Amino acid sequence: MFSRIKRRAWLAGLVIALGVLLVWLDPRGPQDQSVDPAAQAEEPGHVLENAEITLFGESGRIQQSLAAPLLVYIPQSTMAQATRPEATLFDSDNREWLANANEGELNTDTQELTLSGEARLIAPSEGWQLDTDLLRYDGLTRHAWSETPALLQQPPQRMSASRMDVWLDDSQVRLTDNVRGHHPPVTQTP
Repeated sequence: MFSRIKRRAWLAGLVIALGVLLVWLDPRGPQDQSVDPAAQAEEPGHVLENAEITLFGESGRIQQSLAAPLLVYIPQSTMAQATRPEATLFDSDNREWLANANEGELNTDTQELTLSGEARLIAPSEGWQLDTDLLRYDGLTRHAWSETPALLQQPPQRMSASRMDVWLDDSQVRLTDNVRGHHPPVTQTP
């Protein structure tokens, strides 16, 4: 009987030892892994629907605001990605400029805004609009530019170019490379 108990104890010990060995060798078991900073930098901190984000300058004045039906904010990279964004930009005289596109990305740290896909910049007080595929805007210098073909319209006039720059504070537009325009003659009414 003693040998029978000894054999059962030995078998129980062997089963326990094999179980411990399997747990120790199991690759699915708990492992210490460091967090990949690159992957973490792409994780959204906030996903907002029908949201608006407003950026202020050092003096406390509104520099720009961005409204979108879907806004994804990634705090590690200070980036806000927007679907169908509508931006309101303010120049040094506090005049409003409007911009919109299919997609947008705003760096809340540097106040750089990138609008892509049917991007449009409108100067309501001057009555012109600029259309391009990719529009970039530096909120600190209030300079917008596009290195893709652009169309500037102030009906009935229109001009196109391969590149354009707009300085909001000066209400100045510069079209560069392959500039073409349509300027109908002025008609006088009696």
